Amino acid sequence: MTEPNIPRLSVDIVSDVMCPWCIIGWLKFQAVLAHFEGRLNFRVQWHPFELNPDMPPEGEDAAEHVMRKYGITAEQSRANSGKMAGVAANLGFVFNRGPDFRMRNSFDAHRLLTWAGALEEPEQAAAIGVQTALKLALFAAHFTDNRDVSDHVVLADVAASVGLDRARAEAILASGEFGEMVRTEETYWADRNITGVPAFILDGRMLIPGAQDPEVFIRIIENKVLAAAA
Repeated sequence: MTEPNIPRLSVDIVSDVMCPWCIIGWLKFQAVLAHFEGRLNFRVQWHPFELNPDMPPEGEDAAEHVMRKYGITAEQSRANSGKMAGVAANLGFVFNRGPDFRMRNSFDAHRLLTWAGALEEPEQAAAIGVQTALKLALFAAHFTDNRDVSDHVVLADVAASVGLDRARAEAILASGEFGEMVRTEETYWADRNITGVPAFILDGRMLIPGAQDPEVFIRIIENKVLAAAA
């Protein structure tokens, strides 16, 4: 349980493993957690969003995908990728998007993330748990290691790397388990007008879209959460 004299703030993050700005948004948000240490307890949970729900099993070349989806040139695509890589590097994360880098179908990754979230205690004292560990490991597997995070063997490897039961992960992946929960959550957030990610929802009511700088969160939390609780 958290300390009763310190307010507790829920942080729901709607995100896709395929989204580079989602890992950047999280890395920025870590400064928010540090800023309020001792003044505010957090509880972070991740929720599914598929940027490309119709992505085929073989995936798609990332550069071609971005050019087709956003109607930009190869030069513009390279410039955008370089910008994101620079921002991520300044935050301690490596984007290693080689010539064979591909966008992947993320549905099965979301099934494992939903399972990991269900393993956590709702009233756990820590801000983050095994679900966040799995999410970050999936980001690293995709963006840094160029692994296919739609492949069941890779997904089981990543799950085991954060201490999850590999056999259980394999059983989930071999079945449709947690699939309905993922679809239900996706519909829930779509019905609340979440059309892009990352999307941070504080206290179940305050939406902060995009990979915002820490100062944005700090100002909102100071004015809307701590001031109201004083």
